[in-house]
Order: sequence, then structure tokens, then C-alpha cells
Amino acid sequence: MPHRLPLFPLNSVLFPGAPLPLRVFEERYRRLVADVLEEPGHAAAGTFGVVGIELGHEVGDASAPQLAGVGCTAEIRSARRHSDGTYDLVVAGGSRFRLDTVQESDGDTPYLRAETTFLPDELGDGADEYAERVGRLFGVYCERLRGVGVSAEPPREFPSAPLPLSYAVAAAMVVDQSDKQGLLEADHAAQRLQLAAELLRRENRVLTSLPVLPPGRLLQPEVNLN
Repeated sequence: MPHRLPLFPLNSVLFPGAPLPLRVFEERYRRLVADVLEEPGHAAAGTFGVVGIELGHEVGDASAPQLAGVGCTAEIRSARRHSDGTYDLVVAGGSRFRLDTVQESDGDTPYLRAETTFLPDELGDGADEYAERVGRLFGVYCERLRGVGVSAEPPREFPSAPLPLSYAVAAAMVVDQSDKQGLLEADHAAQRLQLAAELLRRENRVLTSLPVLPPGRLLQPEVNLN
């Protein structure tokens, strides 16, 4: 069943269940936020689509000329509007979707909209086995990050079930946007966990060769400026 969503293109990837702070200052996205917040009776009130930018940038008239084919709905959990019209939001990832058709902005609606199809969340064969493997590799990953001076503690209630674990690890890893997009687009949890295991092995090898760095913070969501 198709779903129509306003789009918020970003140079980052949002995963189901993951929090994302946003500071919204560009006029068209201020309008987007105002529009979705003003539909209290609508089934998708407070929801918009976050989709990665494959070519282009977030801000300006010529921004985001090429978008990723799969995104994630963002559900507004808190919104603070400032006197200058900007917003501070905290959103949480909801459901993955595929972009079917994109409608360009116009005089009435200054932001992109799209017809989308929500994608199913399936476990896939071998999900439990992959989840156990990824759990071990992610523990090593955090330990090696701490070894190079980066504070990296998983959230206290980090999931162990395959599907939420696949998204939580994908969101927590510090890898390129293209790697994250591949994780988001995986057909099912088993495939996502298999990809995550490969990335974690790669990152763990890299981390063993890094010098010790000053203490920092990781696995904490940064504020994303639109």
C-alpha cells in the first residue's frame, strides 16, 4: 500500500528505533515540521521521511539532487520552536520505506514529497546465529574503541533479539554513509547482521592499528543541522 510522505533529506542514515536530534533552521524544513505537527487527527501526524543524500548537500536551492532509494520514517518525540522560527527536534526511526516517486517542491509546498512503499521487517534464515556473532563482535568493537581513547558504551538496554539488534548495531557503528545505507537496505535481519559482522571485523582490524587518542564520546547521537 503506497504512503505519501514529506521528505527530509540528510547526509546521514536513520534506522528504526534509533534517536536523532535535529536542529531545523532552513525555511522549507521549518514549514515541513509545522505542517506535520499541525495534523493531530492524521494517522501519520508528527511523521516525515528521512532519506539519505547520495549526491548533493542538505542546504540550499540546488541541494539533494540524488536521493537513496530506501529511507526511514521519523516520528517526532519532542519539538521545541524558538522565537526565530527554528526548531529543535528529537525524532525516532519508525519504518523503512522505498521511494517510488518523488514530487518536487513548488510554490505551495517548498519541500519534497514522495509516494513510498513500506518495507517488511523479516528475520531471514540464520538470524539467531548471526545475532550471537554480531553481539560478540560489537563487544570487541566497543572494547577496541576504548583502547584508542574513545568512550564507547552500548546503551544500557541494548537489544539482543535479532531484528532490533540489527538496527541498533547498524545505528551505533561509526562507518561511511554508504555502508550505513547498505545496512538499511538489507532485505531482512539475517542479511543485515551478516553485513554488520563483516563491517565489525573490518573496523576491529583497523582499530588495532590506531594510536591511543584523547578520551572522547561515541554511540551518543549528535545534533544534525539541516
